[in-house]
Amino acid sequence: MSKRGAVNSLDPRSALVLDTHALGLQRRPGSMITVSRTAPAPGDMGIALARVLPDSPIEFALRLESVMEGVLVSGDAELQVSAECARCLEPLTWEEAVDISELFAYPATDARGAIVEEPEGDEDPLPTLEGDLINLEPTLRDAVVLALPMAPLCQEDCAGLCSECGVRLDDHPGHEHQIVDPRWAALADLARPEPGKATADALPEPRTS
Repeated sequence: MSKRGAVNSLDPRSALVLDTHALGLQRRPGSMITVSRTAPAPGDMGIALARVLPDSPIEFALRLESVMEGVLVSGDAELQVSAECARCLEPLTWEEAVDISELFAYPATDARGAIVEEPEGDEDPLPTLEGDLINLEPTLRDAVVLALPMAPLCQEDCAGLCSECGVRLDDHPGHEHQIVDPRWAALADLARPEPGKATADALPEPRTS
């Protein structure tokens, strides 16, 4: 099945979309340009304990190179991360540089140059250009997931939280609780007199005549 022209779903004005034609990249293998730009971070980008701050600036430094199969995009993106310590849940922020490397393939075409649909069954197909446009967002999301730590720490020796009351142990180095062995606690309950019932030691001594 072929179609003469696919309608682009990408907005060329988006900072996360690269317009190779407008940027002057020629469809000739070996042609290369560099691109530096700032884009607002999209929402919901990260993992459980670490994420990129929505709308925070992402600084891209990229190289676009024409190859036989499409356009190779490489470089890095500097972004701001918000996270929680995996042990004590202390809020954390830092700057992270993630590597970008992706080949965006030209759409498959027939002998007349019409775009043809790729056969199904390819489990990991290459991302493709939409006309002259490259969508950076999926590649950026994948790079962020790979770069962010699964268990960020405020410090390597973070003591975490008290399992009894939840206090942050690094803020209270001498913090502790008196833990009673539940087996001895049961014996203590047996030894405790019932209300209103005197113990043997408390009974009055018998009177002698």
